[in-house]
Amino acid sequence: IDADHLGISFDETTKRENLLTLWKVFDTHAHHRLDIEELDAEVKNAIPPELVRDSPYLEHEIFHRYRSETEMMRYMRRTASKDVSLGRSMIPLGSCTMKLNATSELQTISIRDFTNLHPFAPLEQTQGYQQLFEELEDMLCEITGFHAISLQPNAGSQGEYAGLLCIRAFHEANGQGHRDVCLIPSSAHGTNPASAVMAGMRVIIVKCDEDGNVDLNDLRDKAATHQEELAALMITYPSTHGVFEERVRDICQIVHHHGGQVYMDGANLNALVGICRPAEIGADVAHINLHKTFAIPHGGGGPGMGPIGVLSHLAPYLPDHVLVEGVNPASGGRATIGQVSAAPWGSASILPISWAYIALLGASGLRRATEIAILNANYVAKRLNEYYPVVYTGNNGLVAHECIVDLSAIRESCGITVEDVAKRLMDYGFHAPTMSWPVADSFMIEPTESESREELDRFCDALISIRGEIAEIEAGQQDPENNLLRNAPHSLHLLTQGGWDRPYPLEVAFFPSPATRRDKYWPPVGRVDNVQGDKTLVCSCPPIDYYEEEVQTP
Repeated sequence: IDADHLGISFDETTKRENLLTLWKVFDTHAHHRLDIEELDAEVKNAIPPELVRDSPYLEHEIFHRYRSETEMMRYMRRTASKDVSLGRSMIPLGSCTMKLNATSELQTISIRDFTNLHPFAPLEQTQGYQQLFEELEDMLCEITGFHAISLQPNAGSQGEYAGLLCIRAFHEANGQGHRDVCLIPSSAHGTNPASAVMAGMRVIIVKCDEDGNVDLNDLRDKAATHQEELAALMITYPSTHGVFEERVRDICQIVHHHGGQVYMDGANLNALVGICRPAEIGADVAHINLHKTFAIPHGGGGPGMGPIGVLSHLAPYLPDHVLVEGVNPASGGRATIGQVSAAPWGSASILPISWAYIALLGASGLRRATEIAILNANYVAKRLNEYYPVVYTGNNGLVAHECIVDLSAIRESCGITVEDVAKRLMDYGFHAPTMSWPVADSFMIEPTESESREELDRFCDALISIRGEIAEIEAGQQDPENNLLRNAPHSLHLLTQGGWDRPYPLEVAFFPSPATRRDKYWPPVGRVDNVQGDKTLVCSCPPIDYYEEEVQTP
């Protein structure tokens, strides 16, 4: 607090033994005289009486129903059974890399020595973490080809922001602070233009050709037109369309020729690890989604990790921290862009997951994982192409680590939408792929390396079976509105309520495949009107009479 006083903070997790230990720090004999119960009686509540809560809390019945660990365990299992997780089936979300988060990699997040350190703890008290940071940064540098890594960004979008700030700082240091134009392909992730605007740049969109690649002629024209103001190009490789752009080096050279820097979106790094390095392609900076490529879970909203890697000329500008020295040794605090998140090394407690993933696989294992991810995506694309045409492929007819399949013809032929197919997939026990992005009326499918051929076949068989159901609608064999897809998903409540009145067999609705008869996932609710729900807000506040009861009569 000042030269004569030291402040110590306590919270609800502080135990009596912690107080005794602290007491001994100041007086080696004091613990014999310390009476915590006596101190409790003397300590006054620092919260003013008018701010002290006197109303009941945790009143919901769920907090009172389960009074044993056994009952709590069963409640959690019942709740989990309502969800579709990787524990039940593959999660085919494109551009999400929903790979296995292995138990062996996750062990550290339940070990107190890893999880209970304060982000601002003195470095001499965090030597283990310092070693972890250095080793993980070295691993990521080797994988990407960059010269320096910042672990501070807490998400891919935050990594984009940090990387673009480094580019702006680089231009300013070279007397070219007027460079503020960022070229972004029309196929880019939505976070790209948002990050560019936040970094103070003007966004210019570059067209894509009919094959989904960056239009080189349009890129040349716009790079030349804005060569005096060109700051950067943001490019995703493989592209957001799920293909390897064969002329990616030419793209980078065009931007460099006109004075710009190349920012590579690392969203699709799972198709590169062990095969090629972003720095060798021509990128000056890229972010790395540890919560995708390197096995940190990203269900339930986070936390994410989006470290950035840079070449040596951008290293001095990497994020630093006002309270903790040495976060960016390359800058020494002189040229840094400052902080992009509150903690010096981001969500440091989850970094051991990625360290373990890389250490367990090794160089050969990482390369093998990439090869299997690409193989799986191409297997799915080949199996589905006859039923749902693949939108984009490379010149060799192959995709990268994910594929986009087209459902627009189905909508035109019978009115069945992407949403209808997605909801019918629930009856087969699968989560939907990414819908209508980056192409309208499409599925983007990314199987990752974690799935076996048997699981890929089960997923493809489900989509092929659904295509057969759609064919019946197209042929007039099913009602155009009252059919398997329009009514999907079919819940357990629907099965047990009796009086089946649908114009199709009950068994086909609930058990459409042999796999569903062996292990059935029951959707917890039936068909939901998404548009109605989006337009009609349902207030979850207490009724108005609740507040009337609180009014004090004079």
